Amino acid sequence: MKHSNKTLIKPELLAPAGNIEKLKYAILYGADAVYIGGRNFSLRANNDNFSIEEIKEACDFAHKHNARVYVTVNIVFHNEDVIGLEEYLKTLDDCGVDAIILSDPLVIEIAKRIIPEMELHISTQQSTINYEAANYWKSEGVKRVILGREASGSDIKEIIDKTGLDIEIFIHGAMCSGYSGKCCLSNYFTMRDSNRGGCSQICRWNFTLQDELKNDVEANVGYAIAPKDLSMLKYLTNLIDMGVKSFKIEGRMRSIYYVSTILHTYRRVIDEYCNNPESYEYNKNYEKILYRCANRDAIPQYFDHKSGLEEQYYMGRAEVSNQDFLGVVLGYDKIKHEAIIEQRNFFSPGDKVEIFGPKIDNYSFKIEYIKDDEGNILDAARHPRQVVKIPLEKKVNKDDLMRVKITG
Repeated sequence: MKHSNKTLIKPELLAPAGNIEKLKYAILYGADAVYIGGRNFSLRANNDNFSIEEIKEACDFAHKHNARVYVTVNIVFHNEDVIGLEEYLKTLDDCGVDAIILSDPLVIEIAKRIIPEMELHISTQQSTINYEAANYWKSEGVKRVILGREASGSDIKEIIDKTGLDIEIFIHGAMCSGYSGKCCLSNYFTMRDSNRGGCSQICRWNFTLQDELKNDVEANVGYAIAPKDLSMLKYLTNLIDMGVKSFKIEGRMRSIYYVSTILHTYRRVIDEYCNNPESYEYNKNYEKILYRCANRDAIPQYFDHKSGLEEQYYMGRAEVSNQDFLGVVLGYDKIKHEAIIEQRNFFSPGDKVEIFGPKIDNYSFKIEYIKDDEGNILDAARHPRQVVKIPLEKKVNKDDLMRVKITG
Protein backbone atom coordinates (compact mmCIF):
# COMPACT_ATOMS: atom_id res chain seq x y z
CA MET A 1 0.00 0.00 0.00
CA LYS A 2 1.56 3.29 -1.12
CA HIS A 3 0.53 6.73 0.10
CA SER A 4 1.45 10.25 -0.90
CA ASN A 5 3.97 12.10 1.21
CA LYS A 6 2.08 13.78 4.06
CA THR A 7 2.20 14.48 7.77
CA LEU A 8 -0.20 12.29 9.70
CA ILE A 9 -1.54 13.03 13.17
CA LYS A 10 -1.56 9.94 15.31
CA PRO A 11 -4.99 9.18 16.74
CA GLU A 12 -5.34 8.50 20.42
CA LEU A 13 -5.49 4.78 21.27
CA LEU A 14 -8.13 4.50 24.00
CA ALA A 15 -8.36 1.38 26.14
CA PRO A 16 -10.92 -0.09 28.52
CA ALA A 17 -9.95 -0.69 32.14
CA GLY A 18 -12.23 -2.63 34.46
CA ASN A 19 -9.94 -2.40 37.47
CA ILE A 20 -6.59 -0.93 38.48
CA GLU A 21 -4.57 -3.96 37.28
CA LYS A 22 -6.15 -3.81 33.83
CA LEU A 23 -5.55 -0.06 33.69
CA LYS A 24 -1.84 -0.47 34.35
CA TYR A 25 -1.49 -3.19 31.72
CA ALA A 26 -3.42 -1.09 29.21
CA ILE A 27 -1.09 1.87 29.64
CA LEU A 28 2.04 -0.29 29.60
CA TYR A 29 0.88 -1.96 26.37
CA GLY A 30 0.34 1.22 24.43
CA ALA A 31 -2.80 3.07 25.48
CA ASP A 32 -2.67 6.85 25.21
CA ALA A 33 -5.78 7.05 27.38
CA VAL A 34 -8.05 4.74 29.36
CA TYR A 35 -11.73 4.89 30.18
CA ILE A 36 -12.99 3.61 33.51
CA GLY A 37 -16.18 3.49 35.52
CA GLY A 38 -16.68 4.60 39.08
CA ARG A 39 -19.01 2.77 41.41
CA ASN A 40 -21.81 5.20 40.63
CA PHE A 41 -23.44 6.42 37.41
CA SER A 42 -21.60 3.97 35.13
CA LEU A 43 -22.99 1.54 32.54
CA ARG A 44 -20.92 -1.43 33.69
CA ALA A 45 -22.44 -2.01 37.11
CA ASN A 46 -21.41 -5.68 37.12
CA ASN A 47 -17.75 -4.88 36.62
CA ASP A 48 -15.25 -4.33 39.48
CA ASN A 49 -15.26 -0.58 38.87
CA PHE A 50 -13.17 1.98 40.71
CA SER A 51 -13.48 3.46 44.17
CA ILE A 52 -12.61 7.14 44.58
CA GLU A 53 -9.23 6.14 45.98
CA GLU A 54 -8.60 3.92 42.95
CA ILE A 55 -9.64 6.68 40.54
CA LYS A 56 -7.04 8.92 42.16
CA GLU A 57 -4.44 6.13 41.90
CA ALA A 58 -5.40 5.58 38.27
CA CYS A 59 -4.95 9.26 37.43
CA ASP A 60 -1.58 9.41 39.19
CA PHE A 61 -0.32 6.30 37.35
CA ALA A 62 -1.66 7.42 33.97
CA HIS A 63 -0.27 10.96 34.20
CA LYS A 64 3.11 9.58 35.25
CA HIS A 65 3.10 7.63 31.97
CA ASN A 66 1.77 10.56 29.88
CA ALA A 67 -1.66 8.98 29.52
CA ARG A 68 -5.15 10.33 30.22
CA VAL A 69 -8.10 9.01 32.23
CA TYR A 70 -11.75 9.35 31.21
CA VAL A 71 -14.53 8.36 33.61
CA THR A 72 -17.94 7.18 32.43
CA VAL A 73 -20.94 8.97 33.92
CA ASN A 74 -23.20 7.65 31.20
CA ILE A 75 -26.29 6.04 32.70
CA VAL A 76 -29.74 7.29 31.70
CA PHE A 77 -30.67 9.23 34.83
CA HIS A 78 -33.93 8.70 36.70
CA ASN A 79 -34.86 11.24 39.38
CA GLU A 80 -33.36 9.22 42.21
CA ASP A 81 -30.06 8.89 40.32
CA VAL A 82 -29.43 12.64 40.48
CA ILE A 83 -28.78 12.50 44.22
CA GLY A 84 -25.06 12.87 44.88
CA LEU A 85 -24.12 13.66 41.27
CA GLU A 86 -22.72 17.14 41.93
CA GLU A 87 -20.49 15.91 44.76
CA TYR A 88 -19.31 13.00 42.61
CA LEU A 89 -18.36 15.24 39.68
CA LYS A 90 -16.43 17.58 41.99
CA THR A 91 -14.58 14.58 43.40
CA LEU A 92 -13.63 13.36 39.92
CA ASP A 93 -12.23 16.80 39.18
CA ASP A 94 -10.23 16.74 42.41
CA CYS A 95 -8.81 13.32 41.48
CA GLY A 96 -7.36 14.72 38.26
CA VAL A 97 -9.73 13.03 35.79
CA ASP A 98 -9.10 14.36 32.26
CA ALA A 99 -12.64 14.01 30.87
CA ILE A 100 -16.04 12.56 31.67
CA ILE A 101 -18.09 10.48 29.24
CA LEU A 102 -21.80 11.24 29.48
CA SER A 103 -25.08 10.55 27.72
CA ASP A 104 -27.63 12.61 29.67
CA PRO A 105 -27.79 16.40 29.02
CA LEU A 106 -28.31 16.81 32.76
CA VAL A 107 -24.63 16.00 33.30
CA ILE A 108 -23.55 18.67 30.81
CA GLU A 109 -25.51 21.35 32.64
CA ILE A 110 -24.14 20.41 36.05
CA ALA A 111 -20.56 19.89 34.86
CA LYS A 112 -20.39 23.26 33.09
CA ARG A 113 -21.61 24.95 36.27
CA ILE A 114 -19.44 23.27 38.91
CA ILE A 115 -16.36 21.97 37.02
CA PRO A 116 -16.20 24.26 33.96
CA GLU A 117 -12.67 23.20 32.95
CA MET A 118 -13.58 19.50 32.71
CA GLU A 119 -13.55 18.07 29.18
CA LEU A 120 -16.91 16.60 28.14
CA HIS A 121 -17.34 13.62 25.81
CA ILE A 122 -20.72 12.47 24.50
CA SER A 123 -21.16 8.72 24.95
CA THR A 124 -22.00 6.32 22.15
CA GLN A 125 -25.24 5.83 24.10
CA GLN A 126 -26.51 8.97 22.38
CA SER A 127 -26.27 7.19 19.00
CA THR A 128 -24.83 10.21 17.22
CA ILE A 129 -24.44 9.34 13.53
CA ASN A 130 -25.12 12.65 11.75
CA TYR A 131 -23.33 15.99 11.68
CA GLU A 132 -26.35 18.08 12.78
CA ALA A 133 -26.59 16.12 16.03
CA ALA A 134 -22.83 16.40 16.50
CA ASN A 135 -23.00 20.17 15.98
CA TYR A 136 -25.76 20.37 18.58
CA TRP A 137 -23.48 18.77 21.16
CA LYS A 138 -20.72 21.13 20.09
CA SER A 139 -23.01 24.09 20.79
CA GLU A 140 -23.57 22.67 24.27
CA GLY A 141 -19.85 22.83 25.03
CA VAL A 142 -18.91 19.23 24.27
CA LYS A 143 -15.35 18.71 22.99
CA ARG A 144 -15.67 15.15 21.72
CA VAL A 145 -18.44 12.94 20.34
CA ILE A 146 -18.18 9.15 20.46
CA LEU A 147 -20.13 8.08 17.41
CA GLY A 148 -22.67 5.29 17.34
CA ARG A 149 -21.18 2.04 16.08
CA GLU A 150 -23.73 2.12 13.25
CA ALA A 151 -21.92 5.00 11.52
CA SER A 152 -20.50 4.16 8.10
CA GLY A 153 -17.16 5.35 6.78
CA SER A 154 -18.84 8.10 4.75
CA ASP A 155 -20.88 9.14 7.81
CA ILE A 156 -17.70 9.46 9.86
CA LYS A 157 -15.90 11.55 7.25
CA GLU A 158 -18.85 13.92 6.76
CA ILE A 159 -19.25 14.45 10.50
CA ILE A 160 -15.55 15.28 10.86
CA ASP A 161 -15.59 17.63 7.87
CA LYS A 162 -18.73 19.52 8.94
CA THR A 163 -18.19 19.84 12.69
CA GLY A 164 -14.51 20.22 13.51
CA LEU A 165 -15.18 18.18 16.65
CA ASP A 166 -12.87 15.56 18.08
CA ILE A 167 -14.47 12.35 16.86
CA GLU A 168 -13.99 9.04 18.63
CA ILE A 169 -15.02 5.70 17.17
CA PHE A 170 -14.93 2.09 18.31
CA ILE A 171 -12.40 0.04 16.39
CA HIS A 172 -12.56 -3.31 18.20
CA GLY A 173 -14.81 -5.32 20.47
CA ALA A 174 -18.35 -6.47 21.06
CA MET A 175 -21.30 -4.99 19.23
CA CYS A 176 -24.79 -4.46 20.60
CA SER A 177 -28.06 -5.68 19.09
CA GLY A 178 -29.70 -2.52 20.33
CA TYR A 179 -28.98 0.76 18.57
CA SER A 180 -25.69 1.69 20.27
CA GLY A 181 -26.89 0.12 23.48
CA LYS A 182 -30.51 1.30 23.60
CA CYS A 183 -31.76 -2.13 24.61
CA CYS A 184 -34.87 -2.96 26.61
CA LEU A 185 -34.64 -6.76 26.34
CA SER A 186 -32.51 -7.09 29.47
CA ASN A 187 -35.03 -5.18 31.55
CA TYR A 188 -37.93 -7.14 30.06
CA PHE A 189 -36.43 -10.59 30.68
CA THR A 190 -34.44 -10.09 33.89
CA MET A 191 -35.44 -6.71 35.40
CA ARG A 192 -31.87 -5.51 34.84
CA ASP A 193 -31.80 -2.17 33.04
CA SER A 194 -29.18 -1.97 30.28
CA ASN A 195 -29.34 1.81 30.32
CA ARG A 196 -28.60 2.02 34.02
CA GLY A 197 -25.68 -0.42 34.12
CA GLY A 198 -27.38 -3.81 34.42
CA CYS A 199 -27.23 -5.42 30.95
CA SER A 200 -27.62 -9.20 31.13
CA GLN A 201 -26.66 -9.64 27.46
CA ILE A 202 -29.92 -11.17 26.29
CA CYS A 203 -28.66 -11.03 22.70
CA ARG A 204 -26.10 -13.70 23.61
CA TRP A 205 -28.77 -16.13 24.81
CA ASN A 206 -30.04 -19.00 22.70
CA PHE A 207 -33.78 -19.15 22.04
CA THR A 208 -36.06 -21.90 20.77
CA LEU A 209 -38.38 -21.45 17.79
CA GLN A 210 -41.97 -22.23 18.71
CA ASP A 211 -45.29 -22.46 16.88
CA GLU A 212 -48.54 -20.75 17.92
CA LEU A 213 -49.15 -23.48 20.52
CA LYS A 214 -45.70 -22.87 22.01
CA ASN A 215 -44.38 -26.21 20.83
CA ASP A 216 -40.74 -26.30 19.75
CA VAL A 217 -40.51 -26.33 15.96
CA GLU A 218 -37.02 -27.79 16.00
CA ALA A 219 -35.65 -29.63 19.00
CA ASN A 220 -32.18 -28.85 20.33
CA VAL A 221 -31.66 -25.88 17.99
CA GLY A 222 -30.75 -22.55 19.54
CA TYR A 223 -31.38 -19.25 17.79
CA ALA A 224 -29.69 -15.98 18.76
CA ILE A 225 -29.84 -12.32 17.82
CA ALA A 226 -26.17 -11.69 18.44
CA PRO A 227 -23.98 -9.51 16.23
CA LYS A 228 -20.43 -10.56 15.47
CA ASP A 229 -17.64 -8.55 17.05
CA LEU A 230 -16.13 -5.45 15.46
CA SER A 231 -12.61 -5.14 14.05
CA MET A 232 -11.49 -2.14 12.01
CA LEU A 233 -7.93 -3.38 11.46
CA LYS A 234 -8.25 -3.38 7.64
CA TYR A 235 -9.57 0.18 7.61
CA LEU A 236 -7.35 1.72 10.25
CA THR A 237 -5.34 3.70 7.71
CA ASN A 238 -8.54 5.08 6.13
CA LEU A 239 -9.70 6.27 9.54
CA ILE A 240 -6.35 7.93 10.26
CA ASP A 241 -6.50 9.70 6.89
CA MET A 242 -10.03 10.95 7.73
CA GLY A 243 -8.77 12.57 10.91
CA VAL A 244 -10.50 10.43 13.52
CA LYS A 245 -9.20 11.70 16.85
CA SER A 246 -9.55 8.63 19.03
CA PHE A 247 -9.67 4.87 18.42
CA LYS A 248 -11.64 3.12 21.15
CA ILE A 249 -11.45 -0.52 22.18
CA GLU A 250 -14.47 -2.10 23.87
CA GLY A 251 -14.06 -4.42 26.84
CA ARG A 252 -13.89 -3.18 30.42
CA MET A 253 -14.80 -6.71 31.55
CA ARG A 254 -12.16 -8.43 29.41
CA SER A 255 -8.95 -10.05 30.71
CA ILE A 256 -5.50 -8.47 30.92
CA TYR A 257 -4.43 -10.82 28.12
CA TYR A 258 -7.21 -9.64 25.82
CA VAL A 259 -6.63 -5.94 26.51
CA SER A 260 -2.83 -6.22 26.24
CA THR A 261 -2.96 -8.24 23.00
CA ILE A 262 -5.43 -5.93 21.28
CA LEU A 263 -3.55 -2.79 22.35
CA HIS A 264 -0.15 -4.21 21.46
CA THR A 265 -1.39 -5.03 17.95
CA TYR A 266 -3.23 -1.77 17.19
CA ARG A 267 -0.39 0.25 18.69
CA ARG A 268 1.98 -1.31 16.17
CA VAL A 269 -0.31 -0.69 13.21
CA ILE A 270 -0.88 2.97 14.15
CA ASP A 271 2.83 3.59 14.67
CA GLU A 272 3.92 1.74 11.54
CA TYR A 273 1.54 3.73 9.36
CA CYS A 274 1.93 7.16 10.93
CA ASN A 275 5.71 6.92 11.20
CA ASN A 276 6.20 5.86 7.60
CA PRO A 277 3.03 5.92 5.47
CA GLU A 278 4.99 5.66 2.22
CA SER A 279 6.16 2.12 2.96
CA TYR A 280 3.25 0.85 5.06
CA GLU A 281 1.99 -2.65 4.19
CA TYR A 282 -0.98 -4.40 5.76
CA ASN A 283 0.25 -7.25 7.96
CA LYS A 284 -2.02 -10.32 7.84
CA ASN A 285 -0.27 -11.76 10.89
CA TYR A 286 -1.77 -9.01 13.05
CA GLU A 287 -5.16 -10.18 11.85
CA LYS A 288 -4.47 -13.71 13.08
CA ILE A 289 -3.37 -12.43 16.48
CA LEU A 290 -6.50 -10.31 16.94
CA TYR A 291 -8.92 -12.96 15.77
CA ARG A 292 -7.47 -15.67 18.01
CA CYS A 293 -7.70 -13.43 21.04
CA ALA A 294 -11.51 -13.55 21.33
CA ASN A 295 -14.08 -16.30 20.89
CA ARG A 296 -16.29 -14.60 18.30
CA ASP A 297 -15.71 -13.58 14.69
CA ALA A 298 -14.50 -9.98 14.27
CA ILE A 299 -15.48 -8.00 11.14
CA PRO A 300 -15.70 -4.34 10.02
CA GLN A 301 -19.51 -4.30 10.49
CA TYR A 302 -21.02 -1.02 9.16
CA PHE A 303 -17.95 0.70 7.76
CA ASP A 304 -18.36 0.03 4.04
CA HIS A 305 -21.85 -1.51 3.71
CA LYS A 306 -25.13 -1.98 5.50
CA SER A 307 -25.22 -4.71 8.12
CA GLY A 308 -26.86 -7.93 6.95
CA LEU A 309 -26.85 -11.69 7.32
CA GLU A 310 -23.06 -12.05 7.45
CA GLU A 311 -22.76 -9.56 10.31
CA GLN A 312 -24.97 -11.55 12.69
CA TYR A 313 -25.06 -14.87 14.48
CA TYR A 314 -28.40 -16.62 14.15
CA MET A 315 -27.67 -20.24 14.99
CA GLY A 316 -24.83 -22.68 15.48
CA ARG A 317 -22.66 -20.23 17.39
CA ALA A 318 -20.03 -21.70 19.72
CA GLU A 319 -17.92 -19.57 22.07
CA VAL A 320 -14.92 -21.60 23.21
CA SER A 321 -12.82 -20.32 26.08
CA ASN A 322 -9.48 -19.02 24.83
CA GLN A 323 -6.50 -20.97 26.18
CA ASP A 324 -3.71 -19.08 24.36
CA PHE A 325 -2.71 -17.04 27.42
CA LEU A 326 -0.07 -19.12 29.19
CA GLY A 327 1.58 -16.85 31.71
CA VAL A 328 2.87 -13.52 33.00
CA VAL A 329 6.59 -12.79 33.24
CA LEU A 330 7.53 -11.95 36.83
CA GLY A 331 11.23 -11.53 36.22
CA TYR A 332 14.36 -12.81 34.48
CA ASP A 333 17.42 -14.53 35.96
CA LYS A 334 20.38 -13.17 33.98
CA ILE A 335 22.81 -15.69 35.48
CA LYS A 336 20.78 -18.86 34.80
CA HIS A 337 19.08 -17.42 31.69
CA GLU A 338 15.66 -18.37 32.96
CA ALA A 339 12.37 -16.52 32.78
CA ILE A 340 10.20 -16.57 35.89
CA ILE A 341 6.61 -17.16 34.83
CA GLU A 342 3.29 -17.04 36.70
CA GLN A 343 1.17 -19.71 34.97
CA ARG A 344 -2.30 -18.87 33.61
CA ASN A 345 -3.02 -21.92 31.41
CA PHE A 346 -1.50 -25.39 31.02
CA PHE A 347 1.81 -25.73 29.21
CA SER A 348 4.55 -28.36 29.12
CA PRO A 349 8.07 -29.02 27.75
CA GLY A 350 8.11 -29.18 23.97
CA ASP A 351 5.37 -26.57 23.53
CA LYS A 352 6.02 -23.81 21.01
CA VAL A 353 5.29 -20.49 22.67
CA GLU A 354 5.78 -16.77 22.22
CA ILE A 355 6.55 -13.93 24.62
CA PHE A 356 5.49 -10.40 23.74
CA GLY A 357 5.60 -7.10 25.55
CA PRO A 358 5.77 -3.32 25.17
CA LYS A 359 9.56 -3.14 25.14
CA ILE A 360 10.56 -6.28 23.20
CA ASP A 361 9.97 -7.77 19.77
CA ASN A 362 7.77 -10.86 19.77
CA TYR A 363 10.02 -13.81 20.63
CA SER A 364 9.12 -17.42 19.73
CA PHE A 365 10.80 -20.51 21.17
CA LYS A 366 10.21 -24.10 22.30
CA ILE A 367 10.08 -24.82 26.04
CA GLU A 368 12.97 -27.16 26.92
CA TYR A 369 12.17 -27.70 30.60
CA ILE A 370 10.06 -26.35 33.45
CA LYS A 371 11.19 -25.94 37.07
CA ASP A 372 9.20 -25.03 40.14
CA ASP A 373 10.40 -22.25 42.45
CA GLU A 374 12.51 -24.79 44.38
CA GLY A 375 14.31 -26.02 41.29
CA ASN A 376 12.46 -29.30 40.83
CA ILE A 377 11.86 -30.42 37.23
CA LEU A 378 8.16 -30.54 36.32
CA ASP A 379 6.39 -32.45 33.56
CA ALA A 380 4.02 -29.49 33.09
CA ALA A 381 2.82 -26.22 34.56
CA ARG A 382 -0.66 -27.30 35.51
CA HIS A 383 -1.68 -25.25 38.56
CA PRO A 384 -3.30 -21.78 38.23
CA ARG A 385 -0.86 -18.98 39.07
CA GLN A 386 1.92 -21.46 39.80
CA VAL A 387 5.35 -19.77 39.66
CA VAL A 388 7.77 -21.68 37.41
CA LYS A 389 11.05 -21.11 35.58
CA ILE A 390 11.82 -21.87 31.95
CA PRO A 391 15.11 -21.51 30.03
CA LEU A 392 15.31 -18.44 27.82
CA GLU A 393 18.38 -16.91 26.21
CA LYS A 394 16.65 -13.62 25.41
CA LYS A 395 16.08 -11.23 28.32
CA VAL A 396 12.43 -10.50 28.97
CA ASN A 397 10.78 -7.99 31.27
CA LYS A 398 8.33 -8.01 34.13
CA ASP A 399 4.73 -7.89 32.84
CA ASP A 400 5.60 -9.34 29.43
CA LEU A 401 3.09 -12.06 28.52
CA MET A 402 3.53 -15.62 27.24
CA ARG A 403 1.07 -17.21 24.83
CA VAL A 404 0.72 -20.14 22.43
CA LYS A 405 2.77 -19.44 19.30
CA ILE A 406 0.38 -18.10 16.69
CA THR A 407 0.98 -19.55 13.23
CA GLY A 408 -0.98 -19.64 10.00
